[in-house]
Amino acid sequence: MSPTATNPAGLAVPLAVNGVAIEAAALATEAALHEGAPDAAEAARHTLVIGELLRQRAVSLALLADHAELDDATLDALLARELTHLPKPTEADCRRYYTHHPERFRQGELVHASHILFAVTERVPLAPLRERAEAALAEVLAAPERFEALARESSNCPSAAVGGSLGQLLRGDCVPEFEAALFGNEALGVLPGLVNTRHGFHIVRIERRVPGELQPFEAVSGRIAGFLAERVRRDAMHQYVAILAGAARIEGITLAGAQGPLVQ
Repeated sequence: MSPTATNPAGLAVPLAVNGVAIEAAALATEAALHEGAPDAAEAARHTLVIGELLRQRAVSLALLADHAELDDATLDALLARELTHLPKPTEADCRRYYTHHPERFRQGELVHASHILFAVTERVPLAPLRERAEAALAEVLAAPERFEALARESSNCPSAAVGGSLGQLLRGDCVPEFEAALFGNEALGVLPGLVNTRHGFHIVRIERRVPGELQPFEAVSGRIAGFLAERVRRDAMHQYVAILAGAARIEGITLAGAQGPLVQ
């Protein structure tokens, strides 16, 4: 795997930040960590370029030796220095979020669900796998009574042995993408679209919902404040990286850059 992209003329362009090359070995190692991404190599390039931007900024502020690697402690010190005066969520902000997202604060909410999993693996090309999943979904939507049989025939999950049944699920029991599909609406029956997760493509059927009880605002206000504060910090981090990218010479990949100061 090479840390290069190609320009319109088809010539290789090395991956580098301000003249500092990112080696093929580093890219290969990073790509292995993005195995479930649609394009692991592209995700690795973005991650390594952002890391190098942050490393070089830390060096420029004398937080890191010139050729040292960026570690978590140095990154924390860099962000603590650069991302200052971030606005804190007010009680009004928290109450607004609580009012607009009551489904997130129900206690005891659960669903009874089943699924058919078409698992993503290194040996299976993604496009044909999606086509198989879409064909199976069309079959189940046309003949819902075929769900259990198709789960036994095609699902890559151990639940295939019981017709795809996952039993009852609470919030937090499954990966976020799957949870959003289960709890993000009031639908019953087979969901009309595939649910994509890091594990693959899922055909999902919801048999029953138990709504649970809404927790009072006072019981969840601290959790809401923490979530909103983290969202502000994450947005500021994205803008900060964009500012660094806008001031850098990046080869081999395009990162959106920002020219203005960080808005805080």
